[in-house]
Amino acid sequence: MYCVYIEETGGFEEMDVIKIKDLSFAYHSHDVIKNINMSVQKGEFLCVVGENGGGKTTLIKCILGLNKNYKGKIEVLKRVAYLPQITEVQNNFPATIEEVVLSGTISNGLKRIFYSKEDKQICKEALEKVGLYDVRKKCFRELSGGQKQRTLIARAMCSTAEIIILDEPANGLDPDVALQVYEAVHKLNKDNGRTIIMISHDIVRSLGYADRVIKVKNGEIVFNDKPSKFPLN
Repeated sequence: MYCVYIEETGGFEEMDVIKIKDLSFAYHSHDVIKNINMSVQKGEFLCVVGENGGGKTTLIKCILGLNKNYKGKIEVLKRVAYLPQITEVQNNFPATIEEVVLSGTISNGLKRIFYSKEDKQICKEALEKVGLYDVRKKCFRELSGGQKQRTLIARAMCSTAEIIILDEPANGLDPDVALQVYEAVHKLNKDNGRTIIMISHDIVRSLGYADRVIKVKNGEIVFNDKPSKFPLN
């Protein structure tokens, strides 16, 4: 997980934490996303769905500042943390679950040697919420895919980032394990008050957790509404 900061430049509604206007991005003169207009509200659980190659990952990379040469305007009011797909996570990281989660209490650029009692209590509560407290001394590299994702979600619970972006957090996991990951993300949103933007190919399961769903197809938003209105056929 890593964090980025983008300064507010004005024009926000009262509850908006992200605002995007006329966003377009092209690779080698090929338009990947075209004229995207959207906003994200504080405390919202937004799910971004769509076929592979449709533009949803490009959209997220623009929000994160990873794609620089876009056209249009992106405004981000709060600190953003990003959890990549589990395949991108360093599998040989030699720390324990507890050490990984505790590291989420350290603000960017702040160097310190010891964790406070408050940090350790925040870590304990996060581990309990994702069901990993009893195995907190286990090494991260020994964990299953689902345990690694829940560890990173617990770390996000300890961070000061108000917006969490997750890229396919349950990708490649068994259905029962995927459910545990979705429940952990749900707690991050509802219990910790974090704004969630989640990319997912699992549309049916996502509909049960999201406050709003955006579908991106051929680089354009073709659906932007409540899950109850999403056409499954």
